[in-house]
Amino acid sequence: MKKLMIAAFALAALAAPAMAADAEVTLRTSIWLPPAHPLVPSTKAWAADMEKASGGTLKQQIYPSEQLGKAFDHYDMARDGIADITYVNPGYQPGRFPIIAAGQIPFVFKDARSGTAALDSWYRKYAETEMKDVHYCFAFMHEPGIYMGRKKVVVPADIKGLKIRPPQSTMAQFVTALGGTNVQASAPETRDVLERGVADGLFFPPGSGLLFGLDKVTKYYTITPIYSTVFVYVMNKDKYGALSADQKKVVDDHCSTDWAVKIATEWADFEDAGLVKLKGLPDKEVTSLTPEQIAEWKAAAEPLNKAWADSVTKAGGNAAQIAADLKAALAKYNAGN
Repeated sequence: MKKLMIAAFALAALAAPAMAADAEVTLRTSIWLPPAHPLVPSTKAWAADMEKASGGTLKQQIYPSEQLGKAFDHYDMARDGIADITYVNPGYQPGRFPIIAAGQIPFVFKDARSGTAALDSWYRKYAETEMKDVHYCFAFMHEPGIYMGRKKVVVPADIKGLKIRPPQSTMAQFVTALGGTNVQASAPETRDVLERGVADGLFFPPGSGLLFGLDKVTKYYTITPIYSTVFVYVMNKDKYGALSADQKKVVDDHCSTDWAVKIATEWADFEDAGLVKLKGLPDKEVTSLTPEQIAEWKAAAEPLNKAWADSVTKAGGNAAQIAADLKAALAKYNAGN
């Protein structure tokens, strides 16, 4: 009997680790960009590293090209559990996320790499309240974008009377202030609105513009970086809450500023290569702005800072403190334009 009891205890000891092992979880990750976009393979690499770190218990199924829902809906898709992790452009919903909109103001960031480090490290403490419906992962940006159009634009006054597709809500305000008309369209819809003449031009990153075929429907390019669009990866709160402590740590380790910069860097390399290619396209008119012309654009964009501060104050935020925190982050990472 004693031998049987010892054997039973031994078997129980062997079985205990298996019983305590984390359950396998597959996270549905929704990206509204096409598979050929650099964000998709970089997100797959991020997911693979997360799976490895979790001992194979945390997997991601990537859904590109709006398979689970439209680009404009991705924040609510994470909130409502339609997807577990989503890629969100906060600027697609004007006024909803006023704090992070600071990153949408023209000429704030000089590049995507240092800019992402500054953006994410600054926004983390504010995401807890501004994006309280979801579990925040990280924020990042694309390389500052340019003007592409069927009609030429060199100085701010050239926008007057044109129909422009803005990349986000702050640039929509800018277009309106300059006398243009906004044409609302998500990134996957941009070629169509240009091809049909619904829009005369748009602000867009160059490599992505080539990927979406915008070079087929535009002739004029003003290649001085003017604006940035900021993005976030967010997660369904209940899905995160249901994970084990070890799995939560793996997610937290991958929802970091370092990972945000890795993803932004791969995308930035793609946009830089696209800019080189765009400059060599035949039958196109490419313009680089002079320092004087850049000064015109910066002066025209200055009222956007007050508009941003007003919107943050209206939402109950301390605009002066938030702006000071962003300024400090820009200085820390040498990210200011």
